[in-house]
Amino acid sequence: MHYICGVKKESISVFDIFKIGIGPSSSHTLGPWRAALRFIDTIKKKGIGNVDHVRVLLYGSLAKTGKGHGTDVAVLLGLCGEDPVTFDVDQIDPTMADIKDQSRMNLNGEHIIPFTPDEDVVFLFDESLPFHPNALTFLCSYTDGTEIAETYYSIGGGFVVKEGEEDDDSDLVHLPYPIEKAEYLLAACDKTGLSVSELVMLNELTWRSEAETKAGVIRIWETMRDCIFRGCHIGGELPGGLQVKRRAFELNKTLTDSKPYNNFEEWLAVIRSGGHSFKYTLDWVSCFALAVNEENASFSRVVTAPTNGAAGVVPAVLLYFIAFCDGYDNEKIIKFLLTASEIGSIFKKGATLSAAMGGCQAEIGVSASMAAAALTEAMGGTVDQSLMAAEIAMEHHLGLTCDPVGGLVQVPCIERNTMGAIKAITASQLALQSNPDHARITLDAVVNTMWETALDMNHKYKETAEGGLAVQLPISLSEC
Repeated sequence: MHYICGVKKESISVFDIFKIGIGPSSSHTLGPWRAALRFIDTIKKKGIGNVDHVRVLLYGSLAKTGKGHGTDVAVLLGLCGEDPVTFDVDQIDPTMADIKDQSRMNLNGEHIIPFTPDEDVVFLFDESLPFHPNALTFLCSYTDGTEIAETYYSIGGGFVVKEGEEDDDSDLVHLPYPIEKAEYLLAACDKTGLSVSELVMLNELTWRSEAETKAGVIRIWETMRDCIFRGCHIGGELPGGLQVKRRAFELNKTLTDSKPYNNFEEWLAVIRSGGHSFKYTLDWVSCFALAVNEENASFSRVVTAPTNGAAGVVPAVLLYFIAFCDGYDNEKIIKFLLTASEIGSIFKKGATLSAAMGGCQAEIGVSASMAAAALTEAMGGTVDQSLMAAEIAMEHHLGLTCDPVGGLVQVPCIERNTMGAIKAITASQLALQSNPDHARITLDAVVNTMWETALDMNHKYKETAEGGLAVQLPISLSEC
């Protein structure tokens, strides 16, 4: 059986690390959504029209913070056959209201079955399965009396594992440069003379052409860009009951100083016209990160980077590079995201991307590490300096807990993205001004330490909303 964490052979593409989806959580929203779609594929084999009833059981962390993370909503949308990449986010509330009011569901959009959300989505708060805290089971009965059940684990970053298939290596893609550790990445780059992004691109050719990869990465960037721009222009209060006020809107308004613009290009020109002072730049980086995660908290479309809870860090640092470091070039953007993805894959193989397994160090820490390495290469740093930047960024997130108030991805999650972005930029600057030969800690050592810290961390601080800040402002999950 594969370990969820610990170094393992796994072929991970840039599009596995960066996934387009809907907030607020990659492990509690996107993962269960994808699990539901996979279950639909299973029940199709006997015919959707023969299904009599479906139930969903949510275990552990998925149960404890499921309401705040929209796990129940995601599962139902998946069972309806909706795609998280393309589904109109404005239709979430009407779709849920229809299911609840009519006590029925259009399974995969082709077969109506009776379904009562309050009864057919079961939150098992006191039960957890040993393989991973984020577990869910689908139960299906057919009109002929037969039944089937499948259990899935949402292991972080939108990745899903089906029970019983952990040992299946049949779909393992053999890459020209298999990278399980940072040590292997450095050796491969030294041997070939390639940068991290160039080496990643060669691996991506195993799946698709260079042109297809570049087009897909630009689509990832465009989704990030649109998310930031949208988030900077929507005010009001976030949903969920905490009455958290959106801040990117007001901050953007202050920073642009009422200068006119009509689209992203004109907005970017306004941003650049304000200069490069430290305070001004810092405010904008914070604004970019806030915008993404306020959108994420509003069930809007974001990109896992590598998770939804940490979705603001990489886009904020990338837009910092574009706006303040002359990085507005498609080739530079592609290289930035390719490099970032490789660092994320190293953490997934050697540790975890799941806050339910490792706390927030597995989300904000990993995203800061990804962004730091990417920015360092983009700014002309060596491979050694890029890995040094990744190490520095994670080193100063070690032990970071996941303690979401009310089970919502809002407090302290949104602000943590601003901190992660700033730490990533600082880590990059330190690495660019340093000699990696003098570094005492390697990236692999930090990955190992992160995993050991995750194992030692009390479960209260692993996305259960049972400790830390989560209990300092009591709020009933029924309000969320």
